[in-house]
Amino acid sequence: MDYLNKDNLNTVKIIDKSDYPTKGQKPSKITKDIVELLRSLDIQDGAVLSFHHHLRNGDKVLNLIMKEVQALGIKDVTLVASSLFPAHSELIPLLKDGTIKNIVTSYISGPLGEAISHGELKGHIIMQSHGGRARSILNGDINIDVAFITSPSSDDKGNISGVNGINSCGSLGYAIADSMMAKKVVAVTDSLMPYPNYPADITEDYVDHILLVDSIGLKSGIVSGTTMITKDPIGLKIAKDTLKVMEATGLLKDGMSYQSGAGGISLAVTSFLRDYMIENNIKGSFASGGITGFLTDMLEEGLFDCLYDVQCFDLQAIESLKKNANHLRMSGSQYGNPEVSAVVDNLDIVILGATEIDTDFNVNVTTGSHGLLMGGSGGHQDTAAGSKISIIVSKLFSSRIPLIKDKVDVITTPGSTVDVLVTERGICVNPLREDLISKFKEAKLNVIDIKDLKGYSERIMGKAKNIEKTDRIIGLSEYRDGSIIDYIYEVKK
Repeated sequence: MDYLNKDNLNTVKIIDKSDYPTKGQKPSKITKDIVELLRSLDIQDGAVLSFHHHLRNGDKVLNLIMKEVQALGIKDVTLVASSLFPAHSELIPLLKDGTIKNIVTSYISGPLGEAISHGELKGHIIMQSHGGRARSILNGDINIDVAFITSPSSDDKGNISGVNGINSCGSLGYAIADSMMAKKVVAVTDSLMPYPNYPADITEDYVDHILLVDSIGLKSGIVSGTTMITKDPIGLKIAKDTLKVMEATGLLKDGMSYQSGAGGISLAVTSFLRDYMIENNIKGSFASGGITGFLTDMLEEGLFDCLYDVQCFDLQAIESLKKNANHLRMSGSQYGNPEVSAVVDNLDIVILGATEIDTDFNVNVTTGSHGLLMGGSGGHQDTAAGSKISIIVSKLFSSRIPLIKDKVDVITTPGSTVDVLVTERGICVNPLREDLISKFKEAKLNVIDIKDLKGYSERIMGKAKNIEKTDRIIGLSEYRDGSIIDYIYEVKK
């Protein structure tokens, strides 16, 4: 548009009639030939390829695409996958032969995580939060060459919907940044719908190609096995004490906002909260995060005005997204990006878990007691930082291993953003939150110093054994703003 700077528009050449545009159809975006598609994309060694995880352990697309990338002889790929599950163990040979060199993700579990922990990845793994992932893509820290969007349904133009199709999975919040910023975007679908396919999570103007496949996976794999309320008496005690903590904060009132995980204790907290809200005639503003049927029930009962959904954790949540106008989709950026106004910044209370916590309230949900990769931040960092109060709920022992340590194996969420720990043996409050200490003591809650609770647990179970590691750094734990908060070391076999 250089002509905008011209003083005299008479010098601008007007096209001849013979050059006027004509009507015509644009080339079809659809193909069934994966090899032809990959060749047309001209993927080179060192390419950055992204995937999302809304089918969770039911996903087949990542394995399908990467095996074809391997067959083409492409090496040193950086895999930017929002999360990785046991279903992705088929990628292990691609680590060993150098097809995949680096991985950037927010969560990893299963054999793939174990292989990386034992040094099978030639490059490095970067563990991000969900909000940090969106930030890094949108601000250009990560430049995606091709984004492969697992699409429960698409029309022939590329309008992608997560609630239509044989493998509907609900909100596609974590794929939105990828679709906006990738150089090329491929919708991979097993359900081609009439135009327009609505409601669209990702619209046709962001989609370059549509790959038709026999199956993108199994929607049943969305349910991870954790979406059941605990029946364990110890877990239920922790949940009841957590409700008392929430009540003592003064935040349980009309207009409150809330998020919890899908673990057994967290879901028990949500169940007790529901009863409390009904009994006290409280109506909240919103609940957010990964949505379960427990929260959709509360929405339909009028206990919350709306739900903000970045991914569905069970099949009931998918059905709710279809039928409830106040069950709202959101992107990973809107959810937790620290560089914009985000939903997490408006949270009152968040309930989170922990594999380990140390006396400085640093939390590890990245590695297990064996030191192997078996989790990741997800939204842990984002909600802890944004909420008015972040509450960790956990048993004091797991498989006879103490929860509280002098130093966690890997810092996932820094203690400066963690407020309260609730265990079956007492409630610990971060010394930074003097306001909460006084409120809890006034409410006659069993408040105990975290160092004293650690001493108690070690007198019963002893100290946890040291994990044998090499001096090789295999990855980094990244904070949501892009800063590095810890190293991840190779674990000896």
